[in-house]
Amino acid sequence: MTYRSYLFVPADSPKKMSKAGGGEAEALILDLEDAVADDAKAEARGMLTEFLAEPIAPARFVRVNAMDTGLTEADVAATAALHPDGYVLPKCKGPGDVEALARLIDKHNGPRETQIMAIATETVRAVRCLMREDWSHPRLSAITWGGEDLVADMGAYSNRSADGDYASPFVLVRDLTLFAALEAAVAPVDAVFTNFKDNEGLARETAAASAMGFTGKMAIHPAQVPVINAAFTPHQTQIDWANRVLEAFARAGTGIARLEGEMLDLPHRKRAEAILATVRRIETAKDSW
Repeated sequence: MTYRSYLFVPADSPKKMSKAGGGEAEALILDLEDAVADDAKAEARGMLTEFLAEPIAPARFVRVNAMDTGLTEADVAATAALHPDGYVLPKCKGPGDVEALARLIDKHNGPRETQIMAIATETVRAVRCLMREDWSHPRLSAITWGGEDLVADMGAYSNRSADGDYASPFVLVRDLTLFAALEAAVAPVDAVFTNFKDNEGLARETAAASAMGFTGKMAIHPAQVPVINAAFTPHQTQIDWANRVLEAFARAGTGIARLEGEMLDLPHRKRAEAILATVRRIETAKDSW
């Protein structure tokens, strides 16, 4: 399952989790990592288990602590039996970390459907793994990226240039994330836009991500969610084009078709099918809310 919007919510705040559960985000990232102080993580796990026990509409992903912290297994042990939709693995160094988390999910009787979204770019080492290794894994459903931790690991001052766009190393990281996810046949999810008061900047960045092939984006504030959902919702002109393309292939009965003087082949068909699949998924999600 892919989602347009993933909203970060601190797992040590029942009030924020409850409010987010009734919001517009298609998926929540319930954060046991950076959002929770070290001395509050055990208490946060208890609050999170209470929240997971209650049914809500959005999908629920638990962001565990990184594999090298010694805290990951406790996070999984506390939550796996409550059937979260998935786990978000921060500071993932490579496919080996994905497999290690998958083993923990199995050990603590997590359902076979439980997914993993890897944040695969928070260190230089992880970035270099993106195009050197095959990230495919039965539990992996998405790969995303983040520029904030990477800034610190690089010794940089910022991930953006003076005009507000990503600086060149981070453009590269974003592109590598996209390619690695597509190769692994999982959802490519774009990073957060940290200025939650700049909806115009968010809209531009999200539209660009959608045009490149990203299928969703993470949010740090509920106000960002409607902007993100809109950017990843196919427009009526796109839907009409997709329907006409598939109708043209149906008439042609071959792998090549014509539409309004344009020759169409397999890439056009795949794009049309992807647009209509996104529409069906969005409509199905609406029906379940």
